[in-house]
Amino acid sequence: MTNHIPGKNDFWFLPLGGSGEIGMNLNLYGHDGQWLMVDLGVTFGDRLGVDVITPDPEFIVQNKDRLVGLVLTHAHEDHVGAIPYLWPLLRCPIYATKFTAEIVRQKVKEFPWGKDVKIIEVPLSGELKVGKFLVEYITLTHSIPEPNALAIATSLGTVMHTGDWKIDPAPMLGEATDSERLKDWGDQGILALVCDSTNVFNKGVAGSEETVRHEIFAQVAAQKGKRVIIACFASNLARVETAILAAKACGRKVCLVGRSLHKMVDAAQKSGYLKDIPAFIDEDTAMRLPPDDVLILSTGSQGEPRAALSRIAGDSHPFIKLDHRDVVFFSSRVIPGNERSINLLQNNLVRKGVHIITSHDDEGIHVSGHPARDELMQMYEWVKPQVLIPVHGELRHMTEQAELGLSCGIPKAVIPENGSLIRLDAENPAIMDYVPVGRLGYDGSRMVPLFGPMMGERAKLATSGAVFVSVVLDRSGDLECEPRLSLIGITVGGEEQEQLERDIIRAVRNCIHNGYRDLETLKEEIRVHIRRVTNNWIGKKAPTEIHIIQV
Repeated sequence: MTNHIPGKNDFWFLPLGGSGEIGMNLNLYGHDGQWLMVDLGVTFGDRLGVDVITPDPEFIVQNKDRLVGLVLTHAHEDHVGAIPYLWPLLRCPIYATKFTAEIVRQKVKEFPWGKDVKIIEVPLSGELKVGKFLVEYITLTHSIPEPNALAIATSLGTVMHTGDWKIDPAPMLGEATDSERLKDWGDQGILALVCDSTNVFNKGVAGSEETVRHEIFAQVAAQKGKRVIIACFASNLARVETAILAAKACGRKVCLVGRSLHKMVDAAQKSGYLKDIPAFIDEDTAMRLPPDDVLILSTGSQGEPRAALSRIAGDSHPFIKLDHRDVVFFSSRVIPGNERSINLLQNNLVRKGVHIITSHDDEGIHVSGHPARDELMQMYEWVKPQVLIPVHGELRHMTEQAELGLSCGIPKAVIPENGSLIRLDAENPAIMDYVPVGRLGYDGSRMVPLFGPMMGERAKLATSGAVFVSVVLDRSGDLECEPRLSLIGITVGGEEQEQLERDIIRAVRNCIHNGYRDLETLKEEIRVHIRRVTNNWIGKKAPTEIHIIQV
């Protein structure tokens, strides 16, 4: 299939990120010559100097004249975090509810093109026409304010795109799930349910923020004589509010530590949340007050090296210093892949004498924001889709959800991976074709292909070091002077380096003395011999660059 332009009788779903992985959500719906984008997110890593990774939007960039808009489900980074990096390639209007719109404004205002971004606020439970698509926002619950499902209607049927969600009867901040509207849509007829798969292996339900609030209140009250530090995701503003109210109940003042916390609280207050809370104290004041007069809210529960809690644990924070008088609550889950950094963080805290409490020690201090099996089955019952398309999970999560949905009576299921072009059709839903997909990394000040030649070269340098040799030849083609060497990441120094340099110079001399046809041939001959020398010494053929100058 070479033509990826949907016709009037086509309704397509195409994920470019977020299917077969958790994070980097970028979803496209195609109908009648147009594309609608749902979410534009990042994932985080620490790969060769690149810590922000986005989907490669090349497919839709090539079709951007057909892109009618970007509709956002909620404000988590894996759904909106790529906007500052990729929007200049797309330049389409953005639709979001008030809180999410405020977060996006924060993100783009630092860029010279930020004023060009058209952000259209959608009221909660609002409806809008975007090109040929009619989109209705339906209130859900999650771990951030204003999460929404999207009912995306066309003349060929309606898709219910859930975004991230769970069913929380008492979310503490914001509205509860609008189950009545989900049922209404189910009664009208839903062609396909595109659904979060994150916690499909978990039995029962995710749990409620109300139970967390009760437990944190009890735990803070129990820490007599201790300074309390609560580490949580900055975006979990219900949890932030719980910590603030628990501190108030115990006569403690609250200090926010971490730039993202200040930004989230600011966005929440501008959007009508967190209105009646006490004023915060600054970090210097927090350290001068008696420990049991203070509660610190901190970012960095995942052990991110530059986040506040890691800097505190590593003694690099300018104000906050912890010791045996402190207790740190990790009111968050361990995101897969972060185990090593979290273990390092917690060991550094314990080394200081800090007492740490995690959800393993006290299950009540955290609940997930994603649906467990009972909630998934409840959603199926409400929506009654003809087709289930699991997303937002690794392949094993999505396959498990497909099996669960089929066992609950959903007639058909299609399991996508990034790049799968899916025909949305009640009788014959199927993957019709695949489009190229990839990943981009934010490196310095620009986006680069994560699996391109540049990152490949960087990986070689990181694992094997490098050898740089400069050779100056006279008019007759003999050495004008001693070759100059730079060995980067090759030796431990001392005698080993001296001997390796001696053998490299000997190899260069031998190549020249043995004669050569031209300079290119000589360059390759020297490179091969030097790689042989490094392999003999260190067991690795180090990448080698040869520069030859003839005077």
